[in-house]
Amino acid sequence: MYGLAKAWLFRKDAEQAHELTLNLLSRYAHTPLAIFWRQKVISKPIKVMGINFPNPVGLAAGLDKNAECIEAFSQMGFGFIEVGTVTPQPQEGNPKPRLFRIPQKEAIINRMGFNNKGVDYLVEQVKNADFRGVLGINIGKNKDTAEEHAVDDYVYCMRRVYPYASYITVNISSPNTPGLRAFQHGEALDKLLSILKKEQAALTTKYGRYVPLAVKIAPDLSDQELQAMASALCKHAIDAVVATNTTLNRAAVTGLPNAEEAGGLSGAVLFEDSTRIVRKLSGLLDGTVPIIAVGGVDSHAAAKAKLAAGASLVQIYSGFIYKGPKLVADIVNRL
Repeated sequence: MYGLAKAWLFRKDAEQAHELTLNLLSRYAHTPLAIFWRQKVISKPIKVMGINFPNPVGLAAGLDKNAECIEAFSQMGFGFIEVGTVTPQPQEGNPKPRLFRIPQKEAIINRMGFNNKGVDYLVEQVKNADFRGVLGINIGKNKDTAEEHAVDDYVYCMRRVYPYASYITVNISSPNTPGLRAFQHGEALDKLLSILKKEQAALTTKYGRYVPLAVKIAPDLSDQELQAMASALCKHAIDAVVATNTTLNRAAVTGLPNAEEAGGLSGAVLFEDSTRIVRKLSGLLDGTVPIIAVGGVDSHAAAKAKLAAGASLVQIYSGFIYKGPKLVADIVNRL
């Protein structure tokens, strides 16, 4: 069925198709029409960050930014779902068009710019969802928040989502918010992680519950930058690292339609670069910080390669757009 739906959706503008799909999933998750995506997968439990995951395949952040389709995605067999990126205040994101397919390479370019309805809206969606699985909530900063005040945005979001998240991911690697990637380096990174860990400790005391903190990084880090990142993650006892976000590198799609569009590139073409980061991180971290691998996971073989490179969990996004819900079952059932 997904093949037919995809053929119809791919005739539409990419963002229009995305919004239409989310609306359908949200509206019909608790109706007989859910049969079109509901599926059972084999139980493959794994414990990471102190959390029991029913299987190691998750939905990456960015697809369900506002947590409006949690139930539908859980019906597809995902072992965990990560929603967001969410910001303190609602924002429109970058001007449209801002989402582009490169079907020849099963790739996507986006420059969405953290478009979302704000953290308060997301929290209400999570509170009202009929979902008891593992939920990651990905947090970021508003575009118009000055860099010197960006930490305040992360703290605000962290306080709001803490009671409802299984884990929280700090997004400092999107290429579509000006200045955001500066927080992957040096004093800015050290200050951010230090403040967030102190906030995590305070919230643990307040709620009597420890919610792990993950950091999402870019695939474009140099070896030296990656080593510094690994040191910072260990120094601040960060609970996990998500590797990786989208890339600015266009070498794999040169000459193809839409290849020159600004934004982050994802999909099958990201597999090698993101897996290289996972492998190097695994060596640098030596098991002290678990890795959630994302980037080009579009098959059972790709997922196995991520795990073999040192990841504990994997996430899918672009592969899901091109392959549909069946990809989840294909990976989980063959692991």
